[in-house]
Amino acid sequence: RAMEKSRPLWDNPLQFVFACISYAVGLGNVWRFPYLCQMYGGGGFLIPYLIMLIAEGMPLLYLELAVGQRMRQGSIGAWKIISPYLCGVGVASVVVSFFLSMYYNVINAWAFWYLFHSFQDPLPWATCPLNSNRTGYEEECEKTSSTQYFWYRQTLNISPALEASGSVQWEQALCLTLAWLVVYLCILRGTESTGKVVYITASLPYCVLIIYLIRGLTLHGAVNGLVYMFTPKLEQLLNPKAWISAATQIFFSLGLGFGSLIAFASYNEPGTNCERHAVIVSLINSTTSIFASIVTFSIYGFKATFNYESCLSKVILLLMDAFDLEEGSVTADNLSQMKAFLMATHPQQYAQLAPQLKNCSLEAELDTAVQGTGLAFIVYSEAIKNMEVPQLYSVLYFFMLLMLGIGSMLGNTAAILTPLTDSKFISSRFPKEVISGAVCLINCVIGLIFTMEAGNYWFDIFNDYAATLSLLLIVLVETIAVCYIYGIRRFEKDLHTMIGHKPNWYWKIMWAFASPLLIISLFIFYLTDYILTGTLQYQAWDATQGQLVTKDYPGYALAVIGLLVAASTMCIPLGALVTFIRKKGKRERVSTV
Repeated sequence: RAMEKSRPLWDNPLQFVFACISYAVGLGNVWRFPYLCQMYGGGGFLIPYLIMLIAEGMPLLYLELAVGQRMRQGSIGAWKIISPYLCGVGVASVVVSFFLSMYYNVINAWAFWYLFHSFQDPLPWATCPLNSNRTGYEEECEKTSSTQYFWYRQTLNISPALEASGSVQWEQALCLTLAWLVVYLCILRGTESTGKVVYITASLPYCVLIIYLIRGLTLHGAVNGLVYMFTPKLEQLLNPKAWISAATQIFFSLGLGFGSLIAFASYNEPGTNCERHAVIVSLINSTTSIFASIVTFSIYGFKATFNYESCLSKVILLLMDAFDLEEGSVTADNLSQMKAFLMATHPQQYAQLAPQLKNCSLEAELDTAVQGTGLAFIVYSEAIKNMEVPQLYSVLYFFMLLMLGIGSMLGNTAAILTPLTDSKFISSRFPKEVISGAVCLINCVIGLIFTMEAGNYWFDIFNDYAATLSLLLIVLVETIAVCYIYGIRRFEKDLHTMIGHKPNWYWKIMWAFASPLLIISLFIFYLTDYILTGTLQYQAWDATQGQLVTKDYPGYALAVIGLLVAASTMCIPLGALVTFIRKKGKRERVSTV
């Protein structure tokens, strides 16, 4: 009966694939995978990454697509059909997607902010602004860099600690409102509007990445970055954190457990080959991560080489001025020998100058690992400002971020809206436009918290704790439910009905044994890591030092973290408990009659 349920469909299978790619290929491919590749052995990280793709990524993606296509329902309805006691699994997915939507669209607001400023000449983050007296540069900017100053002060206007919440920044609030307006226009008519948008959000980022690849490979020093990336540090294969990070990256980059993939697949024709689509989307997602890393490391190489050569130039200039040397007598090639010679011939003068002489190292510049907003809005901005025609590359880059962010938001909102529109109680009373508008409005209003002066700290809390443990538990229950409650043999028959053949031994082994054990291992690791960490801490911006400092979370922040985790995970046992009580009450009423 579920398969025969009438609901709007994608125009064609290609549109569905584009929707999945638009959702799965997101900011994590651009700003997290390169960071992990840098942290855990360069090219050597690809080994655990590809193993986890085979053992975890493709099987779980196939499972979610098959469940959505078979049941023709959003996450709540799909799991309720499998077992009434599993209704809490779908609710948990919706809650996690709601939390994600609350803060994720702030990234799009920041991308809009940078995009609007990208048309200025010079770029506003290219140099430090003058102080109020116009006698020098702003003191905070002089202690850090122009790109960091623009991010922390002019974009976030960040407070020194979480306790100093400050007021809402109206510029960021307007950008957030614009971001939610764009999302609303994209989801206005459900699949009718989303289906057209995904062609753009899925394909345009690749066009920009190709442009950046061509430009990046021609930049001075790009080779240094690529050599660094593809030089494997095989000793990292013995590091368990490398394997954990690879599994986590696969898990979250595909968007498993959010309910978005189930929602998208529920709009498929019953005979769509979801197995083929799972393999295609998984491979495209992973290939995009590697492709984006090549682009990123070429930019890294340019930035590192630029900083290294700038450091050398400053040291050479200091030596020439201090010791009145002839121009050209000190070069990058003979710098070490000249420093040793000057230290031997002018020991006192050299000792006075030594604190100003930085130890320039290309390897140290390449080793600087940055992820998340630090990579997207600081490192890339710093590289862009040193390119020719920086405005062009800035517009292209932040437009790409917007496409990636909006594509992911379409999936997040679909995970919320599909169960709501599946509900006869809601859909019979309100049109789709009103339901979509209400979801966007509620998220936008709550999201204003992230535009306050302490908003970035709350953003980090949601980003770190709102989904991780919850999603692991959700997908673990999903896998166990399909294999051991619904039944693997019954699921085989459903797949045979839909795609014309039963799944082979690889899929069945992964679903029944490998993937659940892997998820349990990840779950234990995260719990152990949280326990061993002790007091949870965060990075706060210290304007007096011009750098990030570590601080402990206050008590109320720890309470919010606990509520974020509990709000979604407790849905699963509570859903089962409510169903049990209802059934028991129904049986008692029947017996009394």
